[in-house]
Amino acid sequence: MTTNAPAARADEWAPDITVRTATGEGRTMLSAFDAALRAAGVANFNLIRLSSVIPGSSRLRRTVEPVLGGHGDRLFCVWAAGYAEHPGETAWAGLGWVRDDEGKGLFVEHHGGSEDSVLEQIHLSLEDMTTGRGGRYGPPETVLTSAHHESIPACALAIATYQVVPWVDL
Repeated sequence: MTTNAPAARADEWAPDITVRTATGEGRTMLSAFDAALRAAGVANFNLIRLSSVIPGSSRLRRTVEPVLGGHGDRLFCVWAAGYAEHPGETAWAGLGWVRDDEGKGLFVEHHGGSEDSVLEQIHLSLEDMTTGRGGRYGPPETVLTSAHHESIPACALAIATYQVVPWVDL
């Protein structure tokens, strides 16, 4: 079969990746996670976790705007969630990423009990992963957030969203 349609450029298919952070509280860790998803504007999607590779020519930006889509649509994403389960605990969650000159890159996601611990994990992971790929990436970028258990469990969420896909193609 032949077609007269022009060939698509690679950047036409590259995702518009948005990065955001949020926190939430709930009487259980699951409801705290749900509250953080609501605060991040991604609660009504079926989350599909990706293995953290950033396609070339992707646009990547930080935002606080909710992700647009239908209730129950699939949302491809990378996320870190940290939980403060006991009174007085603080949880941290963060994403780190690197990109090369063509926009190809890697995400890592970590959580822990302190900002320093999460940052260290992010940097160590990115160093190992980029070294294993020839080290051609630029400097790391990060986002982190924390949540504190005051009276009920809390969740810290850092999430990078790639694409929303409905269940039925229209």
